[in-house]
Amino acid sequence: MQTMKYLALGDSYTIGERVSEQERFPVQLVDTLRAYGLDVNDPEIIATTGWTTDELAAGIEEANITGPYDLVTLLIGVNNQYRGRSVENFREEYVELLEQAIAFAGGHPEKVVVISIPDWGVTPFAEGRDREQIAQEIDAYNAAKMEETMEKGVSFINVTPISRQAAEQPELIAEDGLHPSGAMYKLWVDLMFNEAKAAITFNP
Repeated sequence: MQTMKYLALGDSYTIGERVSEQERFPVQLVDTLRAYGLDVNDPEIIATTGWTTDELAAGIEEANITGPYDLVTLLIGVNNQYRGRSVENFREEYVELLEQAIAFAGGHPEKVVVISIPDWGVTPFAEGRDREQIAQEIDAYNAAKMEETMEKGVSFINVTPISRQAAEQPELIAEDGLHPSGAMYKLWVDLMFNEAKAAITFNP
């Protein structure tokens, strides 16, 4: 059996801003897949804190990726929302990224897993802002994201409800008061594990 390759595309939530490398969700996911008995390489991560959809696209182009990968995860969009960009603009750029992700997975949508945008409006960082408006905008982004994802036959993992638990569980937030802690990422991995396992073991 050949060692499996995993590509993680995204922003601060994928690079794991303010958590250790071992606590990043792609690293926790690989650890969990290995514990299940799968031979998976360390994740190849293309992600930078603050990236929007167009910036991720530029980062991918610069990285000169060579696939195919056995698993590709994609988590992007929060910075589009934060900067006040329209859902329509997001949808257009997101679809292009999703198509790229499928191409990196050898043209197999079954090998791609998309993760919803978490709600940063519940975090201490959002103090003094309109938390309800943030939630509504995140929901609108995620609705567009889920629609396009499902249309392509790609798995969609909704971590947004988990992110909202941080309103009552401060241990789910990193020390910066904004990003998820390793404990929250563990909950994400638990939620996405079955889909990720199905994706990485899918044999076309």
